[in-house]
Amino acid sequence: MTIKISDAGIALIKEYEGCKLEAYRDAVGILTVGFGHTGPDVHPGMKITQEEADDLLADDLKVFEHCVNSAVSVPLTQGEFDACVSLAFNIGCGRFRASTLVRKLVDNDDSASTEFLRWNKAGGRVLAGLTRRRNAEKDLFESAIT
Repeated sequence: MTIKISDAGIALIKEYEGCKLEAYRDAVGILTVGFGHTGPDVHPGMKITQEEADDLLADDLKVFEHCVNSAVSVPLTQGEFDACVSLAFNIGCGRFRASTLVRKLVDNDDSASTEFLRWNKAGGRVLAGLTRRRNAEKDLFESAIT
C-alpha cells in the first residue's frame, strides 16, 4: 500500500522551506526556487509564480512519497510517513534510503525517531533552522496521527 503525504506534512515542509519566487542559493550554495525546489531546471535569475511554486512542490512531493514508500518496507502511521517525506525532501532520497533511520524503521527499533535529530547540519555546520525542523519532524513522527 502506498501512502500520500497529508496536509500536516505539507504544512511542515512549507513552513521550513519557505517560498521564494526568485531563484536563490541555499545554505550550501544550491540553486533553489519555490518551496525548496532544486534541479537542472533552476537557473540564476529564474522567477516563477505562486501557482508554479505550488505545482513544483506537488511534483516534488510525488518523488519523495515514492522514495519513502519504496525505502520503508514496514507500515507507517501518517505522522511517521509525513515526517519521513519531509526529511527525504530536505536531504535527498539517496541519503534518506541509506540512513540509520530507515534501518531502524525496518527493524522496528523504538529509537528510530531520534535519528531525525542527527540531520541538523548543512556544509558541516549545525544550523538552528535545521535543528528546529528536525525537532518538528520528530514530533510529527511521534504524534498519534494514524
